Amino acid sequence: MRRVVMLVDNAIDGDSRVQKAARSAAETGWDVTLIGCAHVDAERRWRLGAAEVRVLPLAAARATPPATASTVVSRPSAGVPGPGASADLGLGGGDGSASGRDAGSRGGSRLRGVPGLRARLVARGGLPLRAARLARRPVEHAEVRYWRARLRDGAWRRLEPGLWDYERAAGPVVDELRPDLIHAHDFRMLGVAARAVDRARAAGRDTKLVWDAHEWLPGARPRRDNARWLPAHLGYVREYVDHADAVVTVSDTLADLLVRDHALPERPTVVLNAPVTTAPEPTAPEPADLPAPDLRERCGLPPGTPLLVYSGAMAVQRGVDTVVEALPLLPGVHVALVVADPEAAYVRQVVARAARHGVGDRVHVLPYVPHRQLVAFLATADVGLIPLHHWPNHEIALITKFFEYAHARLPIVVSDVRTMAETVRATGQGEVFRARDAADLARAVRTVLADPARYRAAYEGPDSPLPGWTWEAQAERLDALYRRLLTR
Repeated sequence: MRRVVMLVDNAIDGDSRVQKAARSAAETGWDVTLIGCAHVDAERRWRLGAAEVRVLPLAAARATPPATASTVVSRPSAGVPGPGASADLGLGGGDGSASGRDAGSRGGSRLRGVPGLRARLVARGGLPLRAARLARRPVEHAEVRYWRARLRDGAWRRLEPGLWDYERAAGPVVDELRPDLIHAHDFRMLGVAARAVDRARAAGRDTKLVWDAHEWLPGARPRRDNARWLPAHLGYVREYVDHADAVVTVSDTLADLLVRDHALPERPTVVLNAPVTTAPEPTAPEPADLPAPDLRERCGLPPGTPLLVYSGAMAVQRGVDTVVEALPLLPGVHVALVVADPEAAYVRQVVARAARHGVGDRVHVLPYVPHRQLVAFLATADVGLIPLHHWPNHEIALITKFFEYAHARLPIVVSDVRTMAETVRATGQGEVFRARDAADLARAVRTVLADPARYRAAYEGPDSPLPGWTWEAQAERLDALYRRLLTR
């Protein structure tokens, strides 16, 4: 049995794509270990169907140097020092603290002590925190220019040295497993996988690498409020992308962008974020195999009450504020927010906003259910909401909740982000509204609620898109790719 190691930069339990990929690959006959890296106190292990899951603690990794990094047989970008220059690049101590503070030490005093500068400004009362952050930006831009001029794509070693934490945590474990194929999910694990493949090949094993690009990084919202984040991660991906034997991604639009950005020799295989639609094989009972709860029942609503649902991550750019502002224009309509953490700060802000608008009693916040239960859970709602703001990655994606709503046979009300708006108009499965326009969202909801059967009809008959929008269909593509790579 050929061994597949999957890598992801989170705790796995909230990431349905990696869970589905690992479970379906194991069901097909691959020996799968799914490795996550997260801020946990100790290593966690469990099984996901036939796949083994291990979540490794990042904090513990910081206590040890990235030993695997010093032995890598690298193919660096032109102008990027190789392993022999590890001392210069901070490979032994790049833990995001010392290395990060010293990032400008060779570039003159103006590049030193950025965090200290902010602390001094705030402590002296000279600038509030937001202004201090703005004052920090010129220094950060100077850091970016200096290290990119010196190290080119390898500048991430100075600008974002915390990326080595993933190497410290996962690199030795991957080496011990001796995989035939490494499937790196998203951008942070690409370098970890590439270095592991190089070490395996140096040892005489022909390990293959699949990079699964979940999003278009140039269009991503920076994960931290600093000017270094995006250029550092873009350089990191450029340094390692040519190590991949194949690339997988989530939409045709993103596949075209990846070909353009990285001059890929082969168009990525598109594996949609579609839901699982078949029941699991009878095994030891798992929570996800139990009957799904009922969304409407959880909200305490009778069948005739109009119920909208938003399922997924909550952030300003996701547009849930627009939904709250539309509720006063929709008398008697309720909305369910199905989120990872109902007590998260932003969720509480949204609930408080609803109360200020006088609609707090019509907003229901519920926790996630296992991804295999989600479609059945959503099915008792009347409309699925996707109120995204315009943002590059929002324009190009068919996101997970789009397919989950579709399989729940829900009419979809989506903002006019390009790809999903075009799809909804083509299939007739919902209505489109202007992003951030509460009145237009209310108009779209009223239109759907006036004749929901018209929109649900798009999911029926020979022209239904649903058969191709299943994880089972996507898993066949992934399995075919694995077999092609390992039987060349």
